[in-house]
Amino acid sequence: MTTNDNQRVVAVADPAALAQAAAARLISRIVANSGRVAICLTGGSSPKQLYQLLATDAFRNRIPWDRVHWFIGDERLVPANDPLHNMAMARSAFLDQCAPAANVHPIPTETADPADPDRSAALYEGELKSFYGADTLDQAHPLFDLVLMGVGPDGHTASLFPGYPALDETARWVVGVPKANVEPFVPRVSLTLATLASCREMLFEVAGRGKRAILTRVLGGENLPAAHARSNGETVWLVDQAALPENFRGH
Repeated sequence: MTTNDNQRVVAVADPAALAQAAAARLISRIVANSGRVAICLTGGSSPKQLYQLLATDAFRNRIPWDRVHWFIGDERLVPANDPLHNMAMARSAFLDQCAPAANVHPIPTETADPADPDRSAALYEGELKSFYGADTLDQAHPLFDLVLMGVGPDGHTASLFPGYPALDETARWVVGVPKANVEPFVPRVSLTLATLASCREMLFEVAGRGKRAILTRVLGGENLPAAHARSNGETVWLVDQAALPENFRGH
């Protein structure tokens, strides 16, 4: 099922099928790159089944862990052992079991001042630039092989909320977000839309009836952050039947 502008929607039966499809796409992107691979993870509830799946033998044994690097699209400024910490969820689900510690690149939060999220943003931007090997993103040379994304109830993605100045940022790779639009109301750090776009594939995971209304608005082109999040390469929306907008049914 296709939309436009190198963006397509793929319908799956349920969250389990969604996790399987996402894992298959992630493996495909890794296999397509024989060199150093960069995957940008996401927080929230949507990717949890995917992350757990990557730790199973069926997928774990197909990933060349020594050459895959794992980043995160946004983070909450809470301690690394806090349940609200996005990378902590990915760590407990699969990274700590499978990935070399040097290949895991969390946004720094332990020494961050919650009143100054821009400090953490600057540190992570420096790490991304060091990994990339340049200070300017080149569309012909994507930063990431795959960027995982989700959609919040207000149409936000990563920690880029409707109406926030960070949406229009083009110079910085990473920005501080002093106040969130939705719970938990803690300061955050987020990659910008331009940085997230620097990928071969952007993969949204959307599941559950509760997401249908906001997904209808996003795919309908409403002025929401998730509607503006696009890969310079391919953008794929994996959506289960419960979340699938009515106008996409039957495709």
